[in-house]
Formats: sequence, structure tokens, C-alpha cells
Amino acid sequence: IFMVLSLLSIVYGALRCNILAIKIKYDDYDVRVKPAAYLCIFMWRSFEIATRVTVLVLFGSVLRIWVFLVVLLNFLGFFFYPWILFWLSKSPFPENIEKELSRVGTTIVLCLLTFLYAGINMFCWSAAQVELSDPDLISKSQNWYQMTVYYIVRLMENAFLLLMWYIYRTDFYLYVCAPMLFLQLLIGYCMGIFFMLVFYQFCHPCKKLFSSSITEAL
Repeated sequence: IFMVLSLLSIVYGALRCNILAIKIKYDDYDVRVKPAAYLCIFMWRSFEIATRVTVLVLFGSVLRIWVFLVVLLNFLGFFFYPWILFWLSKSPFPENIEKELSRVGTTIVLCLLTFLYAGINMFCWSAAQVELSDPDLISKSQNWYQMTVYYIVRLMENAFLLLMWYIYRTDFYLYVCAPMLFLQLLIGYCMGIFFMLVFYQFCHPCKKLFSSSITEAL
């Protein structure tokens, strides 16, 4: 019961973050989110987060040390990614976050922001993409390429972790139909991707402002 309540609260938080990110990106427009959009986001985040957590738990139950390496590599990759893009852009260091903050204080704030960004992206696609070269620190463009690469890599990673769990599973899973569970989790993650595609293609409140639809981008 507590696990289900925790999952629902996390999914609700992800849903609210999605809506907030849309309103921030399109603050010049009157954004009206329809019930169908809420439903798509809820299903998208439910499948995505639930399957991701389950995959990590199964993998960690048989390869306990290696799961820390997987989590660490994921976290460090997403933590440094915004900084790498910032250094490549050769933009000036952000100074307009808070006037009272020194350069050291601004750096600490930006590190905390990228820390949160990395933690979110370990489990699901972040609703708002951090862009340190932007004055608002949030990317206002819709980057289909980054989203496509993220979900392809994440699906491959989940499949690999499940394969490792299947190979090294213990007698604890003797009464579990491992092939069926393997298939269900992969299908579950694909269902999350499916609802995400439906949301951006048909239910996004600002889809008319996109330069290209997600199907055209794919």
C-alpha cells in the first residue's frame, strides 16, 4: 500500500512539473491543459517511473555492487551534461540568478540545480531541460533529438539490466515466471513511450507552436 501511494505521489509530482514546465516555456500564451493531456501525462509517467524503479530493484537484488556503478554513471552523466554544453557554448558565466549571491554562491546554486536535474533524469525524462547559457536556466526549445536519444538509450539500458537479472537470478525467483516478467517490463516501458508520443502529437496544449511534430522529427 505504501509503495503504491509513494508511486502515485511521485507520478503526481512529475505531472505537475510537466504542466509547470509547459507554462514556463510558453508564458506569453494562455495555456489550457485538457483532461486528455492530464491522462496521457499520468499514464506516461506511471509506466516510465514504475518500470524504471522495478528494473533497478531487480538488477540490484542479484548484482548488488554493480547497481551502485550503474546509478553512479547515470547520475554523473546527467550532472555534467549541462555543464559540458555550457562550456562548449562559450557563454558568459550566469550572473543574474540573484544579485546578492557571489560567484561562489551562484556556482553552488547551479550545482544544486544540476544535481536535482541528474536525480530526475535517472528515473524519467525531465520536464524542463537545464540550459546554463540561458538567462532563465531552462531550455525554451523543444529538442526532439535529445528526447529520442534518451528513450532509445534508456530502453536499451533497461533491457540489458533485465538480461543481467535473468542470467544471474537466484532461487528467490524460482516461482516467478522470469521470461514473462522480462517481457512485461519492456512492454511497460514502451507503453510509457507510447503515451508520451500521443501527448506530444495530439494532446500538448501548445502543439501548434512546434516547428515540427514529433512524428516528423522521428
